[in-house]
Amino acid sequence: MSAPKLFAQALPTLRRAPRLTTGAIGRRVRCYTQASAAARPTNSSRVVQAVARRSPALMRAQRRTFSASPAVSHGHIKPPKPGEELYVTFVDKEGVEHKFAVSKGDNLLDIAQANDLEMEGACGGSCACSTCHVIVLDQEYYDKMPEPDDDENDMLDLAFGLQETSRLGCQVVMTPELDGLRVKLPSMTRNLQSSDFK
Repeated sequence: MSAPKLFAQALPTLRRAPRLTTGAIGRRVRCYTQASAAARPTNSSRVVQAVARRSPALMRAQRRTFSASPAVSHGHIKPPKPGEELYVTFVDKEGVEHKFAVSKGDNLLDIAQANDLEMEGACGGSCACSTCHVIVLDQEYYDKMPEPDDDENDMLDLAFGLQETSRLGCQVVMTPELDGLRVKLPSMTRNLQSSDFK
């Protein structure tokens, strides 16, 4: 059987594999598209076998299985090593306390999200929103934190219920000095949309 007829008969099969319409095979298929308009395979399994003999790579590609990257849970934090635990307590909107053992270097946004607390973090922790706003309950812990930079202060100006000890959770990183930190989640968050500026 000539190559044009073979590809004309195999075209319906090839059309089900759109990723294969590039390269040398794809060019041949496109060349024979017009000639194949009237042709219909009489025995599709025989055609598929003929294509498999001429192009094993084509058939391997058709049998390619679906794959995906392993799922990464939100929060991206690791459990602390024994003896290196730091403790932080979140007081949620209903006044319920949630105490967690965390590792040095974890920030409050990641900790809250990893433990399914209601902290949005709409910007993904890039200090571009105020939805991870927290209120530090003890002044002594607030004083141990590095001063907020200009970007954080700009975002805090947009936060709902701003207080003297307000910080953005994405910018508060746990250190041994902050072991025992207690923070309160505000009753609401404000997530500005582009429509708010129209």
